Amino acid sequence: MLVVDDNKVIRQLIRVNLELEGFEVVTAADGAECLDVVHHVRPDVVTLDVVMPRLDGIKTAQRLREDPRTRHLPVAIISACGEGEGAPGADAFLAKPFEPAELVRVVRQLLHREPRERRQAGTPDAGEEPSAGDGSPGRPAAGSILPGW
Repeated sequence: MLVVDDNKVIRQLIRVNLELEGFEVVTAADGAECLDVVHHVRPDVVTLDVVMPRLDGIKTAQRLREDPRTRHLPVAIISACGEGEGAPGADAFLAKPFEPAELVRVVRQLLHREPRERRQAGTPDAGEEPSAGDGSPGRPAAGSILPGW
């Protein structure tokens, strides 16, 4: 698990909550550091804040998708900034502030999803819960898993 947020307190909050649930967590302070660390750590899931120095979360998610080594890596955007909802390259969105249980639920759902390539080919995800959006296209509810892009 790789947690990326420029706010040290938020990074630690996410890390501690996930470690309490048995996840091994490595952290990075921004998108540029994430791209350096991701190939050494090889995480199962990456969480990204949107607004960060050097390289923001949206661009980081896009770069992860462009790299064949990380193309299938599940990515969750965790941000107070609404622009992260429906971001290309993101598999899930969780709005700050969030409940720790919701964070754990989203991460667990991402861990149990089929790789993006199969989803994009039209194969339904085994056991995936439908997105609980507000009914308007492209606007998933906070804490929802987004359909494959």
